[in-house]
Amino acid sequence: MKHWFQTKNMIVLFGVVLIYGIVQLLNLNDIMPPFFQLNLILACVYIIMAASLNLINGITGQFSIGHAGFMSIGAYTSAIVTAKLGGPLYLALIAGALSAGIAGVLIGLPTLRLKGDYLAIATLGLGEIVRVIFMNIDYVGGASGLSVPSTINWTWAFSLMVISVIAIHNFTTSTHGRACISIRENEIAAEAMGINSTKYKVLAFAIGSMFAGLAGGIYANYMYLIHPLTFNFLKSFDILVMVVLGGLGSLTGSIIGAIVMTFTSALLSGLSEWRLVITAVLMVVLMIFRPIGIMGTKEFSLNFLGKKGERNDSSQNK
Repeated sequence: MKHWFQTKNMIVLFGVVLIYGIVQLLNLNDIMPPFFQLNLILACVYIIMAASLNLINGITGQFSIGHAGFMSIGAYTSAIVTAKLGGPLYLALIAGALSAGIAGVLIGLPTLRLKGDYLAIATLGLGEIVRVIFMNIDYVGGASGLSVPSTINWTWAFSLMVISVIAIHNFTTSTHGRACISIRENEIAAEAMGINSTKYKVLAFAIGSMFAGLAGGIYANYMYLIHPLTFNFLKSFDILVMVVLGGLGSLTGSIIGAIVMTFTSALLSGLSEWRLVITAVLMVVLMIFRPIGIMGTKEFSLNFLGKKGERNDSSQNK
Protein backbone atom coordinates (compact mmCIF):
# COMPACT_ATOMS: atom_id res chain seq x y z
CA MET A 1 0.00 0.00 0.00
CA LYS A 2 2.84 2.38 0.87
CA HIS A 3 4.48 1.59 -2.45
CA TRP A 4 1.18 2.37 -4.21
CA PHE A 5 0.89 5.81 -2.59
CA GLN A 6 4.48 6.61 -3.54
CA THR A 7 3.80 5.51 -7.12
CA LYS A 8 0.61 7.59 -7.27
CA ASN A 9 2.42 10.70 -5.99
CA MET A 10 5.20 10.21 -8.52
CA ILE A 11 2.68 9.88 -11.36
CA VAL A 12 0.89 13.07 -10.29
CA LEU A 13 4.21 14.91 -9.93
CA PHE A 14 5.32 13.72 -13.36
CA GLY A 15 2.03 14.90 -14.90
CA VAL A 16 2.34 18.36 -13.30
CA VAL A 17 5.95 18.77 -14.43
CA LEU A 18 5.07 17.53 -17.92
CA ILE A 19 2.22 20.04 -18.33
CA TYR A 20 4.42 22.89 -17.13
CA GLY A 21 7.34 21.84 -19.33
CA ILE A 22 5.28 21.52 -22.52
CA VAL A 23 3.63 24.93 -22.10
CA GLN A 24 6.89 26.60 -21.09
CA LEU A 25 8.67 25.12 -24.12
CA LEU A 26 5.94 26.39 -26.44
CA ASN A 27 6.14 29.84 -24.83
CA LEU A 28 9.93 30.06 -25.12
CA ASN A 29 9.77 29.18 -28.81
CA ASP A 30 6.87 31.59 -29.50
CA ILE A 31 4.74 28.73 -30.78
CA MET A 32 1.73 29.23 -28.53
CA PRO A 33 -0.75 31.92 -29.69
CA PRO A 34 -1.18 34.87 -27.28
CA PHE A 35 -4.90 34.17 -26.93
CA PHE A 36 -4.18 30.64 -25.71
CA GLN A 37 -1.49 31.95 -23.33
CA LEU A 38 -4.02 34.35 -21.86
CA ASN A 39 -6.55 31.60 -21.23
CA LEU A 40 -3.96 29.32 -19.64
CA ILE A 41 -3.13 32.05 -17.12
CA LEU A 42 -6.84 32.66 -16.53
CA ALA A 43 -7.35 28.92 -16.04
CA CYS A 44 -4.74 28.98 -13.26
CA VAL A 45 -6.50 31.96 -11.65
CA TYR A 46 -9.92 30.34 -11.85
CA ILE A 47 -8.66 27.00 -10.56
CA ILE A 48 -7.49 28.80 -7.41
CA MET A 49 -10.82 30.65 -7.20
CA ALA A 50 -12.91 27.50 -7.69
CA ALA A 51 -10.83 25.42 -5.27
CA SER A 52 -11.06 28.13 -2.59
CA LEU A 53 -14.82 28.55 -3.03
CA ASN A 54 -15.24 24.76 -2.92
CA LEU A 55 -13.59 24.83 0.50
CA ILE A 56 -16.41 27.11 1.70
CA ASN A 57 -19.40 25.81 -0.26
CA GLY A 58 -18.47 22.19 -0.88
CA ILE A 59 -16.38 21.12 2.11
CA THR A 60 -17.93 23.21 4.89
CA GLY A 61 -21.42 23.28 3.39
CA GLN A 62 -21.95 27.07 3.40
CA PHE A 63 -23.42 29.04 0.51
CA SER A 64 -21.30 32.06 -0.37
CA ILE A 65 -21.81 33.92 -3.63
CA GLY A 66 -19.62 36.96 -2.99
CA HIS A 67 -16.23 35.41 -3.76
CA ALA A 68 -15.41 38.06 -6.37
CA GLY A 69 -15.33 40.63 -3.56
CA PHE A 70 -12.34 38.91 -1.94
CA MET A 71 -10.71 38.55 -5.33
CA SER A 72 -11.04 42.32 -5.79
CA ILE A 73 -9.50 43.00 -2.35
CA GLY A 74 -6.48 40.89 -3.26
CA ALA A 75 -6.27 42.42 -6.73
CA TYR A 76 -6.36 46.03 -5.57
CA THR A 77 -4.05 45.46 -2.59
CA SER A 78 -1.41 43.79 -4.75
CA ALA A 79 -1.85 46.46 -7.42
CA ILE A 80 -1.23 49.20 -4.85
CA VAL A 81 2.00 47.47 -3.75
CA THR A 82 3.35 47.10 -7.28
CA ALA A 83 1.87 50.08 -9.17
CA LYS A 84 1.71 52.69 -6.41
CA LEU A 85 4.48 51.71 -4.02
CA GLY A 86 6.85 50.03 -6.46
CA GLY A 87 7.13 46.91 -4.32
CA PRO A 88 8.22 43.45 -5.53
CA LEU A 89 5.73 40.99 -6.96
CA TYR A 90 6.06 38.38 -4.21
CA LEU A 91 5.32 41.01 -1.54
CA ALA A 92 2.31 42.24 -3.50
CA LEU A 93 0.87 38.72 -3.76
CA ILE A 94 1.40 38.07 -0.06
CA ALA A 95 -0.21 41.40 0.84
CA GLY A 96 -3.17 40.68 -1.42
CA ALA A 97 -3.72 37.22 0.05
CA LEU A 98 -3.39 38.39 3.66
CA SER A 99 -5.69 41.40 3.19
CA ALA A 100 -8.39 39.17 1.67
CA GLY A 101 -7.92 36.63 4.47
CA ILE A 102 -8.30 39.31 7.14
CA ALA A 103 -11.39 40.62 5.37
CA GLY A 104 -12.73 37.07 5.35
CA VAL A 105 -12.37 36.85 9.13
CA LEU A 106 -13.98 40.26 9.69
CA ILE A 107 -16.86 39.48 7.35
CA GLY A 108 -17.19 35.85 8.38
CA LEU A 109 -17.59 36.41 12.10
CA PRO A 110 -20.94 38.23 11.88
CA THR A 111 -22.31 36.56 8.73
CA LEU A 112 -21.47 32.87 9.19
CA ARG A 113 -24.02 32.58 11.98
CA LEU A 114 -26.55 32.83 9.15
CA LYS A 115 -27.50 29.80 7.09
CA GLY A 116 -28.72 28.97 3.61
CA ASP A 117 -30.27 31.76 1.57
CA TYR A 118 -29.62 34.35 4.29
CA LEU A 119 -25.87 33.72 4.12
CA ALA A 120 -25.95 33.83 0.32
CA ILE A 121 -27.71 37.21 0.34
CA ALA A 122 -25.30 38.58 2.95
CA THR A 123 -22.16 37.51 1.05
CA LEU A 124 -23.61 38.80 -2.22
CA GLY A 125 -24.29 42.18 -0.64
CA LEU A 126 -20.83 42.36 0.92
CA GLY A 127 -19.21 41.52 -2.41
CA GLU A 128 -21.09 44.35 -4.08
CA ILE A 129 -20.22 46.75 -1.23
CA VAL A 130 -16.51 46.04 -1.73
CA ARG A 131 -16.82 46.68 -5.46
CA VAL A 132 -18.64 49.98 -4.96
CA ILE A 133 -16.05 51.11 -2.39
CA PHE A 134 -13.20 50.58 -4.87
CA MET A 135 -15.22 52.33 -7.56
CA ASN A 136 -15.34 55.48 -5.40
CA ILE A 137 -11.70 55.60 -4.26
CA ASP A 138 -9.71 57.92 -6.52
CA TYR A 139 -6.37 56.59 -5.24
CA VAL A 140 -6.99 53.30 -7.06
CA GLY A 141 -8.45 54.90 -10.17
CA GLY A 142 -12.10 54.89 -9.16
CA ALA A 143 -14.49 53.95 -11.94
CA SER A 144 -11.73 54.31 -14.55
CA GLY A 145 -9.69 51.43 -13.14
CA LEU A 146 -6.02 51.12 -12.23
CA SER A 147 -3.12 50.36 -14.56
CA VAL A 148 -0.77 47.68 -13.23
CA PRO A 149 2.55 46.52 -14.73
CA SER A 150 2.27 43.00 -16.10
CA THR A 151 4.84 40.94 -14.17
CA ILE A 152 3.06 37.58 -13.93
CA ASN A 153 4.10 34.87 -16.37
CA TRP A 154 3.22 31.21 -16.88
CA THR A 155 5.77 30.02 -14.31
CA TRP A 156 4.39 32.29 -11.59
CA ALA A 157 0.75 31.48 -12.33
CA PHE A 158 1.21 27.72 -12.63
CA SER A 159 3.45 27.43 -9.56
CA LEU A 160 1.07 29.42 -7.37
CA MET A 161 -1.87 27.39 -8.65
CA VAL A 162 -0.14 24.11 -7.76
CA ILE A 163 0.84 25.42 -4.31
CA SER A 164 -2.73 26.60 -3.68
CA VAL A 165 -4.28 23.29 -4.70
CA ILE A 166 -1.84 21.33 -2.52
CA ALA A 167 -2.48 23.62 0.46
CA ILE A 168 -6.27 23.34 0.12
CA HIS A 169 -6.02 19.56 -0.33
CA ASN A 170 -3.85 19.21 2.77
CA PHE A 171 -6.28 21.31 4.80
CA THR A 172 -9.23 19.26 3.58
CA THR A 173 -7.59 15.97 4.56
CA SER A 174 -6.40 17.28 7.94
CA THR A 175 -8.22 17.10 11.26
CA HIS A 176 -9.56 20.62 10.67
CA GLY A 177 -10.80 19.66 7.23
CA ARG A 178 -12.62 16.61 8.60
CA ALA A 179 -14.25 18.88 11.19
CA CYS A 180 -15.48 21.11 8.35
CA ILE A 181 -16.85 18.07 6.52
CA SER A 182 -18.68 16.94 9.66
CA ILE A 183 -20.30 20.38 9.88
CA ARG A 184 -21.41 20.03 6.27
CA GLU A 185 -22.93 16.59 6.91
CA ASN A 186 -24.72 17.44 10.17
CA GLU A 187 -23.94 20.60 12.07
CA ILE A 188 -25.99 19.67 15.12
CA ALA A 189 -24.27 16.29 15.44
CA ALA A 190 -20.86 17.92 14.95
CA GLU A 191 -21.54 20.40 17.76
CA ALA A 192 -22.75 17.55 19.97
CA MET A 193 -19.35 15.90 19.44
CA GLY A 194 -17.60 19.05 20.66
CA ILE A 195 -16.78 20.71 17.34
CA ASN A 196 -17.00 24.50 17.42
CA SER A 197 -18.94 25.07 14.21
CA THR A 198 -18.52 28.85 14.17
CA LYS A 199 -14.75 28.52 14.59
CA TYR A 200 -14.37 26.11 11.68
CA LYS A 201 -16.78 28.00 9.45
CA VAL A 202 -14.78 31.20 9.95
CA LEU A 203 -11.50 29.29 9.48
CA ALA A 204 -12.62 27.79 6.17
CA PHE A 205 -14.08 31.13 5.08
CA ALA A 206 -10.83 32.95 5.91
CA ILE A 207 -8.65 30.39 4.08
CA GLY A 208 -10.96 30.45 1.05
CA SER A 209 -10.92 34.26 1.05
CA MET A 210 -7.12 34.31 1.34
CA PHE A 211 -6.66 32.15 -1.74
CA ALA A 212 -9.26 34.23 -3.60
CA GLY A 213 -7.10 37.26 -2.75
CA LEU A 214 -4.05 35.44 -4.11
CA ALA A 215 -5.92 34.71 -7.34
CA GLY A 216 -6.89 38.39 -7.52
CA GLY A 217 -3.23 39.39 -7.12
CA ILE A 218 -2.22 37.09 -9.98
CA TYR A 219 -5.02 38.49 -12.14
CA ALA A 220 -4.15 42.13 -11.39
CA ASN A 221 -0.44 41.70 -12.14
CA TYR A 222 -1.11 40.00 -15.44
CA MET A 223 -3.99 41.91 -17.02
CA TYR A 224 -2.37 45.42 -17.10
CA LEU A 225 -5.67 47.01 -15.99
CA ILE A 226 -8.12 46.17 -13.22
CA HIS A 227 -11.59 47.69 -13.09
CA PRO A 228 -14.29 47.47 -10.39
CA LEU A 229 -16.80 46.09 -12.87
CA THR A 230 -14.53 43.10 -13.43
CA PHE A 231 -15.38 41.87 -9.92
CA ASN A 232 -19.16 42.18 -10.08
CA PHE A 233 -21.81 39.58 -9.24
CA LEU A 234 -21.36 37.84 -12.59
CA LYS A 235 -17.77 37.00 -11.66
CA SER A 236 -18.97 35.39 -8.42
CA PHE A 237 -21.62 33.54 -10.39
CA ASP A 238 -19.02 32.22 -12.85
CA ILE A 239 -16.90 30.86 -9.99
CA LEU A 240 -19.97 29.26 -8.40
CA VAL A 241 -20.84 27.62 -11.73
CA MET A 242 -17.32 26.14 -11.93
CA VAL A 243 -17.69 24.59 -8.48
CA VAL A 244 -21.18 23.21 -9.11
CA LEU A 245 -20.17 21.94 -12.56
CA GLY A 246 -17.21 20.03 -11.14
CA GLY A 247 -19.08 18.80 -8.07
CA LEU A 248 -19.53 20.34 -4.63
CA GLY A 249 -16.98 18.83 -2.26
CA SER A 250 -14.58 17.62 -4.95
CA LEU A 251 -11.27 19.45 -5.38
CA THR A 252 -10.65 17.58 -8.62
CA GLY A 253 -14.10 18.61 -9.79
CA SER A 254 -13.33 22.27 -9.07
CA ILE A 255 -10.20 22.03 -11.22
CA ILE A 256 -12.12 20.38 -14.05
CA GLY A 257 -14.98 22.87 -13.77
CA ALA A 258 -12.59 25.84 -13.86
CA ILE A 259 -10.81 24.52 -16.95
CA VAL A 260 -14.04 23.68 -18.78
CA MET A 261 -15.65 27.05 -18.02
CA THR A 262 -12.50 29.04 -18.85
CA PHE A 263 -12.07 27.53 -22.29
CA THR A 264 -15.81 27.44 -22.98
CA SER A 265 -15.90 31.20 -22.32
CA ALA A 266 -12.91 31.60 -24.65
CA LEU A 267 -14.68 29.69 -27.41
CA LEU A 268 -17.79 31.84 -26.91
CA SER A 269 -15.85 35.11 -26.84
CA GLY A 270 -17.25 36.02 -30.25
CA LEU A 271 -20.78 35.52 -28.91
CA SER A 272 -20.52 37.64 -25.78
CA GLU A 273 -24.22 38.50 -25.76
CA TRP A 274 -25.09 34.78 -25.83
CA ARG A 275 -22.42 33.53 -23.42
CA LEU A 276 -24.55 33.86 -20.31
CA VAL A 277 -27.54 32.29 -22.03
CA ILE A 278 -25.49 29.30 -23.19
CA THR A 279 -23.90 28.95 -19.73
CA ALA A 280 -27.33 29.01 -18.08
CA VAL A 281 -28.66 26.36 -20.49
CA LEU A 282 -25.65 24.14 -19.76
CA MET A 283 -26.30 24.50 -16.04
CA VAL A 284 -29.98 23.53 -16.47
CA VAL A 285 -28.98 20.47 -18.49
CA LEU A 286 -26.39 19.54 -15.87
CA MET A 287 -28.90 19.87 -13.03
CA ILE A 288 -31.32 17.58 -14.89
CA PHE A 289 -28.92 14.81 -15.92
CA ARG A 290 -26.03 15.16 -13.43
CA PRO A 291 -27.16 17.22 -10.42
CA ILE A 292 -24.10 16.22 -8.35
CA GLY A 293 -21.72 17.64 -10.98
CA ILE A 294 -19.05 15.92 -13.04
CA MET A 295 -17.18 14.41 -10.08
CA GLY A 296 -19.81 14.63 -7.34
CA THR A 297 -17.89 14.47 -4.05
CA LYS A 298 -15.29 12.06 -5.43
CA GLU A 299 -11.68 12.79 -6.30
CA PHE A 300 -9.71 11.59 -9.31
CA SER A 301 -7.65 8.49 -8.50
CA LEU A 302 -5.66 5.89 -10.33
CA ASN A 303 -7.67 2.99 -8.94
CA PHE A 304 -6.83 0.66 -11.78
CA LEU A 305 -3.17 0.88 -10.83
CA GLY A 306 -4.03 0.49 -7.15
CA LYS A 307 -5.99 -2.71 -7.75
CA LYS A 308 -3.23 -4.09 -9.90
CA GLY A 309 -0.69 -3.26 -7.22
CA GLU A 310 -2.81 -4.94 -4.56
CA ARG A 311 -3.11 -8.10 -6.68
CA ASN A 312 0.63 -8.20 -7.22
CA ASP A 313 1.29 -7.73 -3.50
CA SER A 314 -1.12 -10.53 -2.58
CA SER A 315 0.41 -12.90 -5.16
CA GLN A 316 3.90 -12.18 -3.81
CA ASN A 317 2.73 -12.86 -0.23
CA LYS A 318 1.38 -16.22 -1.31
